[in-house]
Order: sequence, then structure tokens, then C-alpha cells
Amino acid sequence: MGRLDHCYNIADLREVARKRLPRGVFQYLDLGTEDMVALGNNRRFLQETKLLNRVLVDVSKIDTSASIFGAPASLPMAVAPTGIAGLTWHEGELELARAAAAAGVPFTLATGSNTAMEKIAEVGGRRWFQLYMWREKQLSYELVKRAHAAGFEALIWTVDIGLGANREHNKRNGFNTPYEANLKSMIDMALHPEWMLTVMARYLLTGGMPRHENYPPQYRDKMTGAASQAKALRADAVSWDDVNRLRDIWPGKLIIKGIMRPDDACMAIERGADGIVVSNHGGRNLDSAPSTLDVLPGIVKAVDKRAAVIVDSGVRRGSDLVKCLALGADFALTGRATLYGAAAGGQAGAAKAIAILKDELRRTMSYVGCPTIGEINGDVLWRG
Repeated sequence: MGRLDHCYNIADLREVARKRLPRGVFQYLDLGTEDMVALGNNRRFLQETKLLNRVLVDVSKIDTSASIFGAPASLPMAVAPTGIAGLTWHEGELELARAAAAAGVPFTLATGSNTAMEKIAEVGGRRWFQLYMWREKQLSYELVKRAHAAGFEALIWTVDIGLGANREHNKRNGFNTPYEANLKSMIDMALHPEWMLTVMARYLLTGGMPRHENYPPQYRDKMTGAASQAKALRADAVSWDDVNRLRDIWPGKLIIKGIMRPDDACMAIERGADGIVVSNHGGRNLDSAPSTLDVLPGIVKAVDKRAAVIVDSGVRRGSDLVKCLALGADFALTGRATLYGAAAGGQAGAAKAIAILKDELRRTMSYVGCPTIGEINGDVLWRG
């Protein structure tokens, strides 16, 4: 395993990823937007949330397994959609999917992945697909049908994209997705020869520059760069009626991601969503957003068990998973944590990230006196 041998937590995996990846790629996955306020809010809330230990409880047998949409999972988590995965490792989505399948947790493939969904389908395990709605909605609907035909069990529609993100570091680094060769990115690649040889060179030798493989040809082949492809994504042209349409054509679990308000959560459920993801996009879009855990309890109360309440943005420790559950989430999505693992060592690195979170979760459950996931509730929180 080499460098993974000395990774004892997610922060260690992050540091390996930082050294291995070009600056543009790493900062795209690691940073937020504008002043990084929302990004900091997510971690600050988790770090400031305290847990109370309970003593003299038999914790000789700790069970981290959970039920996610009626099916078993080894942890109360799923791997979140991360469009940059294919630039952290050659076909990084495959590496993440394999690690998730082996670990017994669901994996979510992003619309903008560099690996086709049909290839991911061959991995097995529980596979979910994340959707961005395109300007030509019929193309989005065809993509949804394609995901169903490929055997994906859940659809996550990400709705909090507004008019695009102001990620100034991308401009400074000359970074675009899909990846573009320009002076800054070429210098960046040259300074990271291992990544250039093991990732970019493999793409170039097997099919050309990495691209969004699940995009229809008119977006995938005729458009290059974030600016031109962003024109295909027009957030101001969507409405709640689109949830109805997706519900009509998608027979599996339908999840709406990007919910930060109780009224939006209730509307999603009324329109037929099976679950909602309380998410501020990892602090990557609206920089003035509160942390997801700030708003989670109010949304949980409003939903009142009518649908699954999922939370993402900020999980770095197994204890963070306990905090999410204690505040009312049914389970959490992990984005950066597992992506750091994939960036550090492909499937082995992603597997190590999941194993770290599981071990930390077991240990924390023993301290708070909850041998099973179902026993974790607000009683373990110290409220001051």
C-alpha cells in the first residue's frame, strides 16, 4: 500500500492527495467558493458539537450496520456524487464504486463523471445516479431512463446550482471541468509528473482528454470547458413541476439534494420525493449559507418521518456520523472524505477512508453507550 500505510485518518489521506494532485485539481475538490464561509461553517458546527459518554453499558458487540431505503448497509452513509473523481485517479469513479461495493455502502455517480454509467453498472453493489437538469430537459429525461436501464436504484436530483458558483481559485489555477489544456494547467501537470503519467496520459492513450462521458454528444463532443458547458445547465428554467415529471419517469427512489429550508423539504415530499438531502453543496455554491447541521433539526421536524432525511457536507470523522444521526438524519453522504481516499490511492485509498470512518464510528458508539445505530439519538448530545 506504500503511502497509505501512514494514513491514520482522513486528514492524512487529504495530505497525500494534496501532494499528488495538480494544484487546480486538488483545490477544485478541496475548497469552497468565494471566502470559504459556508465551507468553514460546516466543519465548525461539527467540531463544536459535543457528545456525552455513557458508562457501564455492554459495548462488547458494536453493530454499525444501518437500513438505507429498506436495504442493508454496513454504515449509515453513502458515497456522495463527486464530479471530480475521474481526475483524481484514472476512472476514479470506478475506484470509488468498487470500494463502496466491497464495503457495503451505496455509491452515487455524478452526471459529470469521466466514466460511463454502464461501466459503473458492471461493478455491482448499490448504485445511485445524480442528475443535473440540462437546458434541453428531454435530454435529461433520456439520461434518467438510461440510468434506470443500467440498473441504478436511486436518482438524486441536485437542485442548488443557481446561476453557477464563483470559485475564484479555479480561475487563478486555469482549471476547468472537463479538463482543458492551457498554459497554467500544463505547468501544473508538469509539476506533478506522477499524476500526469498515471491519470492524464492514460486518458490520452485510451480515448483522448477526459470528458463528461454521460453527457449527450452535443454537450460532450461539441462543447469544451466549463463556460460553454455551463450554458447547457440553466437553473432558472426549473420548477417543482420537474419533480413531478421525474417521478413519472423514474420508478426507483427519488431524492432531492440541496434542501436547506423546511418548506422546501415538505414541498419535495408532497411532489413524490422518497428522500431529501440537507446540503449546502459542500460550501461550494452559496457562500453565505449556514451549515447543514444548523438547519437539519428544523427540517427533520417538518418532514416528520414522511421521507428519508439525509445530510451531507463536512463529515471527516466517524464521530461526525454519530452527530448527524443524533441531530435527526437517517444517514449521511460523504463527499470529500472518500474522494481524498480515492485521490491518495484509488480503490485501496477509498476503501481505507471508509474503513477509517467505520472504525471511528464503532469507537464513538462505544463511548456514547449505543451498541447499535438505532440507539443513537439526541440524548448523546451535550447541549450546554
